[in-house]
Amino acid sequence: MAGEKKKTDYPVIPSDRGDDLHNLDFVDSADLVLFVAGNQFMVMDELVGTFQEEHPDVNRIFYETLPPGLELKQILAGGALYRGRLIDVVPDVYASVTEKAMARLEEGGIITKGDYFLYLHNRIVLMVPQGNPAEIASVADLGREEVRISQPNPEYEDIADYIIDMYRQAGGESLVHRVMEGKRAEGTTILTVVHHRETPLRIMKGTVDVGPVWATEVIHAQQSNLSVDMVDPGEDFDQRDRIDYYVCRLKAAANPENADKFLGFIKSPQAQGIYESHGFVPHFDTLAQ
Repeated sequence: MAGEKKKTDYPVIPSDRGDDLHNLDFVDSADLVLFVAGNQFMVMDELVGTFQEEHPDVNRIFYETLPPGLELKQILAGGALYRGRLIDVVPDVYASVTEKAMARLEEGGIITKGDYFLYLHNRIVLMVPQGNPAEIASVADLGREEVRISQPNPEYEDIADYIIDMYRQAGGESLVHRVMEGKRAEGTTILTVVHHRETPLRIMKGTVDVGPVWATEVIHAQQSNLSVDMVDPGEDFDQRDRIDYYVCRLKAAANPENADKFLGFIKSPQAQGIYESHGFVPHFDTLAQ
């Protein structure tokens, strides 16, 4: 049939990422569909549960916690393949860690121009094994020959853009090239396959010495009793003033009223407090009445 998409036209969700597809059994009949930045995975159970306590009529919620770059490709392509199955649901709400994603949706007529807002912040730190055996003290240490790095993949992960800027601030283009090209060719910079949640696993297995991650990742790992430590690059390098989370409702949302309920909820002191308890930096006042 002319114009029909082939399976090769859709992005592929890796088969081992089922834990990023929540409530897949009712994806086609959900009361609300959320595509949120994957680094929020540790927050979503509590956030969604609290939202449903306030809005019990929104009973069936499907949400993805994949990297927002992959979710954006999914939106633009009209679906994604997971284990051979086409998931072609349109999200009611999409959240990303870059305003560029919102601009892309505006250009495609998928959201109304200006119909998005900033709601959250984060910062970058270095995750290392407990005791920091490689003696990582600064961002510049990632250029050392023997240091093995778990590096978020720039193709899918918005965090990679901020990490590369961190490298640039800490050591100029030479450090960027060293980490992203030279050490990758040597096998000591190892890109994530699709998700920087792989970094804690690599550190626990001893296959890497360090990985730049969101601060919230280290806090979650430590709360989960993983033997990891944090090396803080400091306010001059952690990008805290640049890392902004944006969220929007899609024009084609099947559940626009429920989407608006959720968008209102995440601005609330209660929702912002949940984010803050997991290490995020709130954008709205958590003490407001």
